[in-house]
Amino acid sequence: MNETVTNAAASTNQVVFHSGNVLSPENINLLTQLGLKLLFAVLILIIGSWVAKVIKGILTRVLNRKKLDPIVVGFLANLTYIILLVAVVLAALGKLGIQTTSFVAIIGAAGLAIGLALQGALANFAAGFLMVIFRPFKKGDYVEAGGTAGVVDEIQVFTTILNTPDNRRVIVPNGKIMSDSITNYSAKDTRRLDLTFGVSYSDNIPKVKQVLQRIVDEDARVLKDPAAQILVGELGDSSVNFIMRVWIKSSDYWPFKFDATEKVKITFDQEGISIPFPQRDVHLFQAK
Repeated sequence: MNETVTNAAASTNQVVFHSGNVLSPENINLLTQLGLKLLFAVLILIIGSWVAKVIKGILTRVLNRKKLDPIVVGFLANLTYIILLVAVVLAALGKLGIQTTSFVAIIGAAGLAIGLALQGALANFAAGFLMVIFRPFKKGDYVEAGGTAGVVDEIQVFTTILNTPDNRRVIVPNGKIMSDSITNYSAKDTRRLDLTFGVSYSDNIPKVKQVLQRIVDEDARVLKDPAAQILVGELGDSSVNFIMRVWIKSSDYWPFKFDATEKVKITFDQEGISIPFPQRDVHLFQAK
């Protein structure tokens, strides 16, 4: 009898001990498994992100060897990197025991709400994809797009990077660029430049035309075909306005414009040709 009571008490104490001990073999085993899963998930994230960067670099080098446009190369490389990162995150979640199929389904169900909230981001992505396909400009082109003018540096997944002439880096949303007109100043090798110069009504028109023609002929940057034109453009309120119309290489546009403007002023002073200020005649009448 005493032995039976003792065994029962021992059994009771054993049950109490197991139920109250947090570090029981079962709990330790569970924590060990959870820790290993978490460790493997972290390793997947670290190694996976590194592999994604490596693949991005390899893809960039392969596409560059194919002599594709740098804009296309950058866009495809960035898009591939993002897709690989998503795959790595899903793999890490799967290692933690999260059902990725249900997780993807949840993302799909929430996609509509997210899409409505991120309409601008999706529009920018679609616009970037269209720019890569139709290529309205390439890397190094000087463009005016999205309210900004600058040299195209890179088309990313959602934005385009422009470098302005005064060395500012401007990031423009792709959707804003595609929703507005795009002016590509580098698309053609040559450009026409019209410069307007006003002279006094008392100056001799044939002489002014001769002086302007001489300035054009002395500058080697002016193309012979199409030929330059010196025209009387307007009889203004205070001056006779001449137009110097020339064709030059696109790269010479701004240097020639500045140089020609200075050269015309110096030559007009030497030739005695005046550039009048705005004038107004005032007539006074005596009240009767």
